[in-house]
Amino acid sequence: MKTCLNIEQLRAQIQQWRADGERIAFVPTMGNLHEGHLSLVEIAQQKAARVVVSIYVNPLQFSPDEDFASYPRTLDDDLSKLEAMAVDLVFTPDDSMIYPEGEQQSTYVEVPQLSHIIEGEFRPGFFRGVATVVLKLFNMVQPDVAVFGEKDFQQLLVIRQMVKDLNLPVEIIGGQTKREADGLAKSSRNNYLSAAERESSRILSASLQACRHQIEQGVDVEQAENSCIKNLESHGFVVDYVTLRETSRLQKVSNDEVRAGCALVLLAAAKLGKTRLIDNIIFGSEA
Repeated sequence: MKTCLNIEQLRAQIQQWRADGERIAFVPTMGNLHEGHLSLVEIAQQKAARVVVSIYVNPLQFSPDEDFASYPRTLDDDLSKLEAMAVDLVFTPDDSMIYPEGEQQSTYVEVPQLSHIIEGEFRPGFFRGVATVVLKLFNMVQPDVAVFGEKDFQQLLVIRQMVKDLNLPVEIIGGQTKREADGLAKSSRNNYLSAAERESSRILSASLQACRHQIEQGVDVEQAENSCIKNLESHGFVVDYVTLRETSRLQKVSNDEVRAGCALVLLAAAKLGKTRLIDNIIFGSEA
């Protein structure tokens, strides 16, 4: 496994693989890798002869009151995990490579509409930061295919829309959410949970499953959403949102549309103590 610290090394290797006619897959990460990340690497290995993984904690997607400084950075452990999976190349840029003039002076890209609803309402600028860094990484790696997790479902849609709008020759693939045995979606931020909070955290996925069941049984959508919110609040969560949307543009759906069987996604974000958790369930007859 090769580790590239700068763009010149990266591009030299990419050019060699291109000259050999090899297909390249890319998995961008912020490190602190867990089974969810590694499952994306496995998908990438199925899609291409060569796999590149990037590790970069992107400051542009953190607001001043978020956890950029404390975000877990575990590079040595991450590299060991990726080497065990026979990843071909790991790209570990620093801020000076990604934002040579500083992130606030950098050209940015923003996907309209999708970036400003749901998660975007609670984290202004987040999707601008994601889209900008992903576009920059795509330009550096020049992959044929890139793999992202479905746990960050809205982020996945934002990236797909950016690729479509900017005519990028990159196939975007979503990987299924990996979960702990009790249902909690795997996330680097789960490490922030205390023992008691970790025990309570399983309620998030369980509540979403109960909400899905209500919706499938014909309960009014708004009533099911509110019931889910109240259940989470009764277990100590501070809820940002629980919302049912269609899966293409995350538009709200009526009860009639639900009964018609369109593909649906139930999205949630809630804080438990100081830790903000997100999750979703994709369902419907066309999902």
